[in-house]
Amino acid sequence: MSKQYVFNQPSGYINKIRNIAIVGATGNSGKYMTESLLAKSSFNITAISRAGSSPPPDGIHLVTVDYSKPETLVEALRGQDVLIVTMAVSAPAGTASALYEAAAKAGVPWILPNEFGNDTDDMNVGDDTFVNQGKINERKAIETAGVSSWIGVCTGFWYEHSLSGPSWFGIDVLNKKCIFFDDGLQRLNSSTWLQVGRAVANLLSLPILPENEADQSVTLDSYRNRFTYVSSFAVNQREMLDSVQRVTKTRDADWEISSENSRERYEAAKQKMFAGDRAAFGRVLRGAEGERITVSR
Repeated sequence: MSKQYVFNQPSGYINKIRNIAIVGATGNSGKYMTESLLAKSSFNITAISRAGSSPPPDGIHLVTVDYSKPETLVEALRGQDVLIVTMAVSAPAGTASALYEAAAKAGVPWILPNEFGNDTDDMNVGDDTFVNQGKINERKAIETAGVSSWIGVCTGFWYEHSLSGPSWFGIDVLNKKCIFFDDGLQRLNSSTWLQVGRAVANLLSLPILPENEADQSVTLDSYRNRFTYVSSFAVNQREMLDSVQRVTKTRDADWEISSENSRERYEAAKQKMFAGDRAAFGRVLRGAEGERITVSR
């Protein structure tokens, strides 16, 4: 595909995103995306959801769909410039793919697929987390359809979510227990939900195309079929615990602090996951990332 510019587009071409459809508008990260998009006051936002789902905030147009009837998805997506998909890992298999297929049939030019986490373009992590190949297949399918372009938003682990449970960042605030992975000093990029929302809103506020060959400004086209990377900070477990202790007005002496080998923690979590323990998946993700960084230091 040759490089596109505003000057060679048809008369009446609008070089900005106006209409955005979002699946998961009331979810953990979707809520913040929706709020940040609304704050821009420049988008028409449609929430696409199943019957019985939580209602979206004021200012959002709601369209109810039936995933067993693909035509309802296509109709909901007609006239949209962007489809954002943010769903839990527990969503039924094939749900995201059905949305991407419907977007192609509806002529939606841009998709932000269900990424918003680790870098699923990094096969070093992907082989250990068991999620990358499915994501890669979805992105390839979007490209093969030849209608939509995708932009993956890599945010790292969601900070609030990962800090809230001892299985993830190893910090149990309620019981004042902390498990360091190795020495607890491996830094990980992490994003708050607010940062994820702001990143998506700012990304979609970019002009779509450069004006001409001389225009070197950043555009949405700069990220076509690529990832963009978002991070609130790169922190380690020791710094996380220090932060929690400042808020709770506690010290190490008030906590039960231990450590685990990251590779052993990962292997144990993997065995539990394969045995049917869904809760172990979070430990697999964070164990794989932590072990990878330890090896590469």
